[in-house]
This record gives sequence, C-alpha cells and structure tokens, in this order.
Amino acid sequence: MNEIHRVCVRFHAAIELIGARWTGAILRALFTGHHRYAQIKAAVPGLSDTMLAERLRTLEAEEIVERRVIPTSPVQVEYHLTEKGLDLEKVMDAVKTWSHRWIPLPGDEEPVGASQGPAAAGER
Repeated sequence: MNEIHRVCVRFHAAIELIGARWTGAILRALFTGHHRYAQIKAAVPGLSDTMLAERLRTLEAEEIVERRVIPTSPVQVEYHLTEKGLDLEKVMDAVKTWSHRWIPLPGDEEPVGASQGPAAAGER
C-alpha cells in the first residue's frame, strides 16, 4: 500500500554537495570560464572571501575542482573543473533551464516561461 521508499544514500550525498549554499553559483562561474579566484568572486554577487575559499576547498577535496598554481611572477592560482566536475554540466544546465521556467527574477510577477512553456524562457 503506502510503502516507504528510502532516499538513496548516493543521491542524498550528491544533492547535499552541489546544493550547499553558494556551491551551485561557484560551479556555474567555473562552467562559464571564470578560473581565477577574483573572477569567481566577481561573478557571484554577495559571496564572501571566507565562503568562496571554504567552498573551493570542499570542491577540491571532493575532486570536482582542481587548484592549479601557475609559476609566474607573481604566482597565479586558477581553479578548473576536473573530469568529475565537468560531468556536472548537464545537471547544472538542467537546473538553469528549470530555474528560468519556475523562479521569477526579483520584481517579476512570474517566471518568464511559466505561462509560455520551457522554450520561451531564454537566458536571463
């Protein structure tokens, strides 16, 4: 009858990892070509240095992001998605598509695509 289906442990771990506050936005910045710390920070309004550093360390520990030190003068540090991180692209694109359909921009009455269907919700 009302059988309880437990949430998959892997799914739960994955959704907690990519769903942590700021993590999705940081990943989005990396997917759009921002690799330096200052670029990532500038791409995500409201993100503090402390939180960015913490999230990048977590993503690096999870092997989603690779920290690369470029031996220039001065030394430069870049963050790049690993193969594991790049594998999240379809997931991130799906979330972006969903958000454009269902999440209104501040000040909007309704999301762009809610009444027009998913094809009408362009990049905003």
